[in-house]
Amino acid sequence: MNSVHRNIWRIALPSIFQNITVPLLGLVDLAIVGHFATAASIGAIAVGTTVFNLVYWLFSFLRMGTTGLTAQAVGRADGTDVASALLRALGVALAIGLVLVAAQWPVGRLALAIVGPSPDVASAAWTYYKICVWGAPAVVALYGLSGWMLGLQNARSPMVVALVQNVANIALSLVLVYGFGLGIEGVALGTMAAQWIGCGLAVGLARRLWRTHVGRMPWASVGDALAELLDRAALARFFLVNRDLFVRTVCLVAVTLAFTTVGARAGELALAANAVLMQFFILYSYFMDGIAFAGEALVGRHLGARHLVALRRTVVALFGWGALFCAVATVAYMVGGEAMLRLLTDQPLVRRHATGLLPWIWAVPVCGVAAFVWDGVFIGLTATRQMLVSMGTACGVFFALLALLDGQSPHSLWAAFVAYLAVRGAVQTWLWRRMNAAL
Repeated sequence: MNSVHRNIWRIALPSIFQNITVPLLGLVDLAIVGHFATAASIGAIAVGTTVFNLVYWLFSFLRMGTTGLTAQAVGRADGTDVASALLRALGVALAIGLVLVAAQWPVGRLALAIVGPSPDVASAAWTYYKICVWGAPAVVALYGLSGWMLGLQNARSPMVVALVQNVANIALSLVLVYGFGLGIEGVALGTMAAQWIGCGLAVGLARRLWRTHVGRMPWASVGDALAELLDRAALARFFLVNRDLFVRTVCLVAVTLAFTTVGARAGELALAANAVLMQFFILYSYFMDGIAFAGEALVGRHLGARHLVALRRTVVALFGWGALFCAVATVAYMVGGEAMLRLLTDQPLVRRHATGLLPWIWAVPVCGVAAFVWDGVFIGLTATRQMLVSMGTACGVFFALLALLDGQSPHSLWAAFVAYLAVRGAVQTWLWRRMNAAL
C-alpha cells in the first residue's frame, strides 16, 4: 500500500470507529431507562435525544469549517494560523453554547413542538432536556476541537475522546440511576457530565497537539495570533465558510425532516418501514464519512502546501476506496437485505412492507458515493459555496419530485431521496472540473 492510501486509512479508520460510537450516547440512555421506567420515560429519552440531535446538527458546520481551515494552515506550515483556527472556533463555540443555555426554554419548546410527543412524554422529555442542555457549551466546543484535530491530520484523538465519553456516560448513568435512584434525572446528569468530561479530555489532547504544531509561542507570536484572530479579512473568511456550511446543514435537516413527515402521512406501517430502511443508509454513511474525513484533512493540507499533484492523486485514491465501499455495500444489501431486516425488526407486516422497498436501498450506495467523497474534498478545499450550490440544487430536486410524484407513495419518497443523493454528486462532479482547471 503506497503512502497515499496509508495516509487515507490513517485518518479514515479511526474516524469510522468514532462514527460508530456516536449513536451510543443516546442508545445507552435508552437502554438504562428501558429497564426501570415507564413507557413515557422511555419515549422521553428517545424524544430528548432527537431534540438534541436536531439542535446540535445545525452547528456541526463548526467542525467542518475548522477542519478545512486548519488543514490548509498545516500545509502552509503556518503555526499562527493553526493557533488562530482553534481559538476562533472555540470562541464561536462558547458563544453558541451560552446562547443555547440562555435560550433553553424557547429552543427546547420549539424543538418539542416540532417532534410533537404526547403530553406525558413531553413532560418527561422536558425534564431530560433542561438538565442535558447545560452540556451544550461542551458539545459545541467538541465540534471545534474535533475539527481542529482532524485538520492536524490526527483522527485518533477524537476517537479516544468519543470512547472515554461513552464509557463515562455508561458508568455515571448507572451509578446515578441505580445507586442514587435518580431515574430520568440521573440519566440526564450522567449524559451531561460525560459531555463535559469528553470536552475536558479534548482540551488536554489539544494542548499536547498545540505544543507540536504551534510550539511554545513567544510573546510576539502570541500577539500575531491574537491579531490574526481579530483580523477583519480572516474573520470574514471564517464566517463566510461557516455561513455556507450552516445554510447547507439547514437544507440537509429540511430533507431529513420532510422524509420523516411525508413518510408519516402514509401511515404507521410506512413510517416504521422507512425508519428501518434508513438504518441501511446510516450504516453506509458511517463508513463513507470516514473516507470523507480523510479527504477533508489530506486535501486541505495538500492545498495549503500547494502540492497539487498530490492533491489530485488523493482525490483519485479517495474515489477508489469509495467505489470499493460502494460495491461491497451494494452486494451486501442485495444479498443480505432481507436477513438484515429480520435483525432490525420482528414485525412481519413491517418486514413485508420494507422488503418491497429494498431495491431503492440497493441504489443508495451507487447514487450516494460521489456526494460523500466530494463533501470531504470540498471541505478540504474550503469550497463551501460550491457545497451549498450542490446541496441547494439537490434539495430543490427532492422537493420538486415530492410535489410531482404521488407524495403518499413510499416508492415516490425513496425515488426523491435517491435522486437527491445522485444530484448532489453530479453537481459536485461538474463543479470539481471547473475548480480543478483553476487550481
